[in-house]
Amino acid sequence: MRYFAVLLALLMGLAVYSAPGQAKQTKYLIEKTISAKQTSELIDDKPILRWSPIPDAVMYEIEFLSSETENPNDTKPSRHRLFSTKEVYSNAYHADLSQYQGNILYWRVRPLNYHGDPISVYSQANFLEIDHNKQKTLKPSSDAVFNKDNMPTPLYPVYSWIPIPGAVQYEVEITNRKPENPNNIFPSKYRIWSKQVGNVFDCYDEEPRNIPGTYYWRVRGLDEKGNPVGVYSDARSFIVDFEAGRYSASFGDSIVHGGGSVSYSPVDWDYDFQPYLHFPHINLGHSGDTTSDLVQRFNQDVLPFHPRFLLILGGTNSLRGGTPAEEVIHDLSILRDKCLENDIRPIFLTLLSINPAAIKEVFNQDTASNWRRNFTEVNEFIRQQQYYIDLEPHFVDQNGVLLYEYAIDGLHPGLVGKQRMADIINENWNRVTEMKH
Repeated sequence: MRYFAVLLALLMGLAVYSAPGQAKQTKYLIEKTISAKQTSELIDDKPILRWSPIPDAVMYEIEFLSSETENPNDTKPSRHRLFSTKEVYSNAYHADLSQYQGNILYWRVRPLNYHGDPISVYSQANFLEIDHNKQKTLKPSSDAVFNKDNMPTPLYPVYSWIPIPGAVQYEVEITNRKPENPNNIFPSKYRIWSKQVGNVFDCYDEEPRNIPGTYYWRVRGLDEKGNPVGVYSDARSFIVDFEAGRYSASFGDSIVHGGGSVSYSPVDWDYDFQPYLHFPHINLGHSGDTTSDLVQRFNQDVLPFHPRFLLILGGTNSLRGGTPAEEVIHDLSILRDKCLENDIRPIFLTLLSINPAAIKEVFNQDTASNWRRNFTEVNEFIRQQQYYIDLEPHFVDQNGVLLYEYAIDGLHPGLVGKQRMADIINENWNRVTEMKH
């Protein structure tokens, strides 16, 4: 059965609430989308609930109520609460209300920080009328939208969806033609790649998508034995085009690949600095890379696109893991020489600092004790290059540590941080591209 998705814009300003350690929030709007044709129509008992995202919210708490709340515009739970969950890491939730015996419910959400504290008040309580006999076909709703605003597909795509009730793992499928069997449980005969992941809501593609053409991706839920739960999601397309990277590209690790604020991946375009650039650009980043990895994949991942200008940002993973600065500088020198040999202008970005305490808290990872000295040495090398843009001074406190307001996980800039990166690159772009050899 099809979902009847109707946008019910419940325009409501969220008041400011500053939790300890949180940057000050501005006012945002909440809206909801339910799988019903109109508000007076009954919905099934597994509806998808949506709301507009709150910047840098790490998670959300959704609360289901027996009646309208007694405390609107508040951060505290309602005494009419029936049940709730904080296990919501995107601005949508596929609810399972099949165990609820009644027919009338209210629901509302509030955004939370990494510690589970609210960063603004609850949204308005919204009304649901349920028909437990109404049946529908269960399937994931895909979130990843590629080629938005004519942006090229990243070389290493990430696929995202709203988790469905009953699934404990998922399988993503890539096809080179539109699947011949929509709303089905079986793989397509056009499958060229697949991957199973756990009970998560995104999947990082392990293969560089560097063969031009149009591709499709979809996902299905699986139970603990690997049996299908519902059917495949609707297939979504993406285009691979070498011409998209002829002018400029970015090459690096997860800071280039995208994502931040703990819960946001490269799927979330707002958390990628490249959509904010004022010139044609393609994302050749790959999460987790060291500078050694960048050297190894340069020929495979950069040369097919052959950009005129290549932004290079790499070394953070190497240095925080204890790799000596000399090795990172050696790798960056190789990348520079490879670019020049292939008539590509290398434009280095200085490394953003890090915040070891935040990294430890979020990722439970230790940082090499000499990280500060090594970062300084690598950035001094970058500042000696003919073409570079100096990001680092704009993101640190008086102690040279990455500001929490830019990266709450101590490593990946969030929305404001990615916008600031783009602003600095845009301000310097004419200088580094018009300079002569």
